[in-house]
Amino acid sequence: MNRRLYLDLAASGLAIPIGTDVVLQEHSDPGNILLDGLKLGQVVEQSARRYHSPLGIPLMDLQIERSAILEILNIPGPEVNSFHFTEAPREEIIQEIDLKLNKRLSARMQATCTGIQYIHNRTKLIPVGMCIGPFSLMTKLMDDPISAVYLYGLGAEGNSEPLVATLLGTLKLSTVVISRYIRVQIAAGAKLIIMCEPAANMVYISPKQIEKGSDVFDRCVIQNISRIKKILDDNSVDLFLHDCGELTDIIVEKFSQLNPAILSLGSSRQLWKDARLVSPNTVLYGNLPSKKFYSDELISPAELKTMAEDLVNRMREVGHPFILGSECDVLSVPGYHQLISEKVKIITDVSKYQVDK
Repeated sequence: MNRRLYLDLAASGLAIPIGTDVVLQEHSDPGNILLDGLKLGQVVEQSARRYHSPLGIPLMDLQIERSAILEILNIPGPEVNSFHFTEAPREEIIQEIDLKLNKRLSARMQATCTGIQYIHNRTKLIPVGMCIGPFSLMTKLMDDPISAVYLYGLGAEGNSEPLVATLLGTLKLSTVVISRYIRVQIAAGAKLIIMCEPAANMVYISPKQIEKGSDVFDRCVIQNISRIKKILDDNSVDLFLHDCGELTDIIVEKFSQLNPAILSLGSSRQLWKDARLVSPNTVLYGNLPSKKFYSDELISPAELKTMAEDLVNRMREVGHPFILGSECDVLSVPGYHQLISEKVKIITDVSKYQVDK
């Protein structure tokens, strides 16, 4: 495990925006690059060098795992966007999907893994993998996950409530698929995995149920992440847990109990207050409002610089390990690319830390 490494990077004053998509979109053929692992790895390297980062961070594409599942199920193209499981996937279906992924990954999965291998073999960057979280993948596979989770929180079980059965089945499928994808990324050389679990928030899971003592968050979110984290622990790979959703203090505490190397939270959270909820062995990351970078009316460059400096100062005051960064991945928006790029640079300019790669 490289825990000491991330604590040292935090102590150095490092700032790391997750901006691989910004670099990708500057190329003339981004669509082709997504399917070319070598070129994708080179974009990841280019991004790390631009942002003076020691981490080779892939694209935060949260459709990869869902698309792989639907491809194996032979869901027709016109139905891909609207497809949801209407009943729990059968155990034999789950096993078939796992077996087929073990034999051959989807093109996007394979490109990501080849990109990781490029970073591992051809650079001095830390190879980073990427996946969606099991709960967030489940929400993309169900039509009404909110009702299903609420019923589960009330005590309904899968043997008596079909909606809960579908919830549990898709959660199992999600965990199996992500676990398979993670193993291949580790085999490619990944030393840190960014798991994106943005749906684990107050929209999909009732905060009132949690406050009243329901363990629905543990059963739906924590238990499945824990299963995947064991794979990471067994392979000496660290967890970078990301959730930019609307969270409660209890949720932040539960994430901290997973002992991630890095915990990334959205701009709705005040990190200097969250520091009391998080172990000092976990680096807090974030959480500048990158979803607003496309508009000066939402946040101007001057406002962003002030916000970044204030956040750095507040985190220094509370003394918690911290890496300044974006609240989520920074996406290039047509017509606003230059503006977004300039704002991403503000993040790195706040830090004087430069990495010799």
